[in-house]
Parts: sequence; C-alpha cells; structure tokens
Amino acid sequence: MAEAVPTAFGVEQLTDWATRGEVLLQAARHDIDVLNVFPVPDGDTGTNLLLTWQAGLDALQAAAAAGPPDAHRELSLGRASVAWSRGALLGARGNSGVIVAQLLRAFAETFSGSPTDDAGSPPGIEAGRVMAAAMSRAAELGYAGVARPVEATILTVAAAAARAANDQVSGGLAAVVGAAADGAADALARTPEQLPVLAAAGVVDAGGQGLFLILEALRGAVDPAAPSSAQVLTGFGLGLVAPSENAFSSAGVHVAPPTCPGDGAFEVMYLLETGDEPASRVRERLAELGASVVVVGGDGLWNVHVHTDDAGPAVEVGVAAGRVHRIRITPLVAASQPGAIKPGANQERVVVAVAAGLGLGALFESVGAVVVVGGAQHRPTSAALVEAAGPAGEVLLLPNDDDHRAVAEAAAVELRDRGAQVAVLPTHADVQGLAALAVRGVDRSFTDDVVAMSAAAAATRFGGLAVAEREAMTSAGVCHPGQLLGVVEADIVVLGDSAEDVACSVVDRMLAAGGELVTLVCGDDPLPGRPLAEAVRRHLHQTRLDVEVAVYDGGQPHYPLLIGVE
Repeated sequence: MAEAVPTAFGVEQLTDWATRGEVLLQAARHDIDVLNVFPVPDGDTGTNLLLTWQAGLDALQAAAAAGPPDAHRELSLGRASVAWSRGALLGARGNSGVIVAQLLRAFAETFSGSPTDDAGSPPGIEAGRVMAAAMSRAAELGYAGVARPVEATILTVAAAAARAANDQVSGGLAAVVGAAADGAADALARTPEQLPVLAAAGVVDAGGQGLFLILEALRGAVDPAAPSSAQVLTGFGLGLVAPSENAFSSAGVHVAPPTCPGDGAFEVMYLLETGDEPASRVRERLAELGASVVVVGGDGLWNVHVHTDDAGPAVEVGVAAGRVHRIRITPLVAASQPGAIKPGANQERVVVAVAAGLGLGALFESVGAVVVVGGAQHRPTSAALVEAAGPAGEVLLLPNDDDHRAVAEAAAVELRDRGAQVAVLPTHADVQGLAALAVRGVDRSFTDDVVAMSAAAAATRFGGLAVAEREAMTSAGVCHPGQLLGVVEADIVVLGDSAEDVACSVVDRMLAAGGELVTLVCGDDPLPGRPLAEAVRRHLHQTRLDVEVAVYDGGQPHYPLLIGVE
C-alpha cells in the first residue's frame, strides 16, 4: 500500500529534508564542482554547498538532541528551523553556500511566524500557503543579500521556484513543493541561454544545480511517492552535467558579463557582529572593492563574502563596522586568471613598506621589510614599489598612509600582471605597518599572513602630534601657527602649547577604548623627541600600569611624536 502523502510540515519533515539534502549534495558534489565556471572557475561550488548544508544539519540535530526548554513540549518547527539556518550561516562556505544559508533563514523566518510553528501544524492548503510564502521570502532575501545580483544563477532558480510554488498554492503542500522543484528545473535548464560564460562551457549554473537538488530533497520529504535519490541523480544536470571539451581553456569562460566587475585574486569571508544598518554599509563598501559581494544574516550576526584583489581592506571594512571573526581568505587560483602565480615564478615572499623618514625606514628594515621612503614631501611612485618587490612571487604592500594607497594599488596591478600574488594591506599609518610586521609569519601561507597582518593593523589605533603651520579652523577649535595639534586617526582632537600635555591627552583618549601596548615613535622636529616620549611613559606608569610602552626613533618630519595603541 502506498504511503500517504503528508499534508502538514513539521519537525519530522524538516529533518527528513535536511537528511535527504545531504545525501543528494554528497553524491553530486564532484559533478557540481565540475560545473563551476561562474563567477570564477575554481571548481568548489559542490563542496561549498555540501559543507554549508552539513553545518546546518549538525545544528538541527544538536537542537533536536537538546530538546525544547520545556521538556513537556515537542521541539517546534520554528525553533528547529532557526537552529538549522543559524548553523548554516555560521558554517557557510563560498558564494553559493552563503546564499543557501540566506535561503534557509527565510524558511526559518516564515515558519517561526506562522501557524506551522507548532507541533500540530495545520494540514492541507494552509501548510502549502506557508511553504509558498517561505519560497517567496527565500527569493527576496537571496537577492537582497547580493550587492550586484546576476541572473542565470542560484538567485534566478530560487525566484523561479517561488513563482511556480505560488501558482499552486491552492493545491496543498505536496503540489506547492513539487511545482517549486519543477520550476527550478526549468529555470536551471535556461541558464546557459542567459549567461554566455555558461553557454561557452556547455554547462548549467553550478549553484542553481545545487538548489535544484535541495528542492528535490524537499519534494522527497513531503511526498514519499516522489522520485528516490537514485532516480533524481540519474537525471542530474538536465543533460548538461559536464563542461564541453577545452571549456576551461576557452577565453570565454573567464570573461564576466558586463554587469559584473573583475573576479578578484582572493575570496574573503568572515562573520560580522553588527546591526542592520552597518551591515548594509558593509555591503555597499565591499561592492566598491570587489565582486561577488554577499552579506547575509540578521539579528546581529552576518556572513560576509567578497572576491577582491586586496584582502586587507575587505577585512578592514568589517572591522570598522563591528566585531569580525572566523576570517578566511582563499586565493582564487586558476592558471589563466590574471594574478595567478605562473609556473616557475619566484616563490619568495617580500614585504614592501612605505616609510615616512629614514628612521622609520630603518625600523621597517630591522623587522624584514624592503623600504621605499615616502611622506608628505616625497610621495613614492608605483615604479619604486614594483622595483622594491623585485622578482618575488608573493608581495605584501604596506602603504602606511591613505595618500599612498592608490600608488600601492597601481603597483599591485603591475606585479600581478607579472605573475606575482599580491595583497595591499590596510595600513593607514606607520605604526599600523609596524604592528602588521610584528605578527608576520615566515612559515605561514600567504593568505594566513595576509589575515594575521591585516588583523594586527586593523586592531591598532593611531594618532600623534603635529605642529600647525597656519591659522585654521579644526574640529577642536581655531589653531594658530606653531601650536601643537593632537591627532587621533583623521581628527584633530586637542590643541595646546605644551607638547607633554597634548601628547598625554591624545594617549588617554586612544586608551579610552582599551589597549595593551602603546608605541611611541619620536620625530626629528625641533621639539623634544625622546624627552617627550619619556614624559608620556611616566604618565602611563602613573595612570595605566597595565599598559606596555615601546619607544623608537623614527626621524619622521612634521610629527614630533607618532602614537600607536594595540
């Protein structure tokens, strides 16, 4: 006797969906990897989808094992689906994995706010309406999380599934889910017509293929008469499961459509704890730095994804918006892509630092950097940075000044064209460059070094003392020629005539947000150098015994004292 088709969707069906999805994604992982030619042909979409899905399944199983707070009630669908989606968000991998985590969040939102958030969910048409609403919300949130959505991708497939589901909303749960899977299949088959890069390779979109299998798993969970996993995989790929011969060497495979910027040399991912508005600004800022920008999540936790040539600034955007953790930077390696290290390239790793003065240059050289002298009166050229990098296959550029960043980025382009792997780190001041070099690891991988050094730079607040050259209005009031200016990052925060008073005030302001190490770099200005630094050291000894102080001779002009707080 045929098994009855469930007319309600509860925790049992959710768990069955998650389990079936893992089986299908596990079996199809390699085939989906092979399909992966957009946005970059790095061959990992199937793997990323599987790892993301498994992270969600693990969280769902943990929630089921723990049970609800009230032991006399069953675990609700809402609570189970929230645990599932949060697990996927925390464990999301790659562009498609992050989007799938967002789709699961939409299901959790819908289930939590509907009559189905109860062990006795309503049967029949109402369950179908809730599922169709979840499909629509998934498509909506999917598009919202991507800075520059591109059609013929997983987003297109999700939207088609939602439309098909809503067309069958009066037919009940099984009809809605079946229509969604069929709609996804139809949309997936049309993806090569919409995106030339897919047509050139003779494949459907890899992320869309993964979503099709996920919806087939859902169909199996609500309709036992639906095709089995083996039957689904027999028809997997809709006849387009493998790239055409020599597709990956075809120039067309690596050309993004006009609406999509360059792919970038690195995939940068991290978790970000912040509010909705800062997360929206992160999405906008990252869209200026790279491509494939996806920022998804909510309730204070976001998963951030971007492809970019400069991993450091992408991490710094998150640091400026909130708490960043689980940073992962992966080279987007493809032999024919610009920026990939060519066979036979010199694998030596070099750090090139721009230093504002000979004394600072000596400091940077003492910790292993190749130095190019810069500063307000002597801006470095991109040619000088390229020459300093030499034939190295891996280059880290420390601009150490916002005015030097454009030059460093121009040098990075030239070095990548030469075959080097390059990162421009987010160092806005020399003290941040020193902090980055302090954690450099010669035995680490290039990407691990980028992560560690970028994090150290971003965690270092910078300030200092300058001398006013003319009368002007500042954020601290009107300054007069010869007066001392206390600067914290880009702002003048205090004016004064006593170098000691201004310096101590600046340090106190910088330490107000916490800190363990204060770095003082003395300049060559006629004002006192080390005596000023020693006065600050004495002040901190009296007021902050928990803080370590390091003093160096920098010899920089115009700034009697540079200050860093880590």
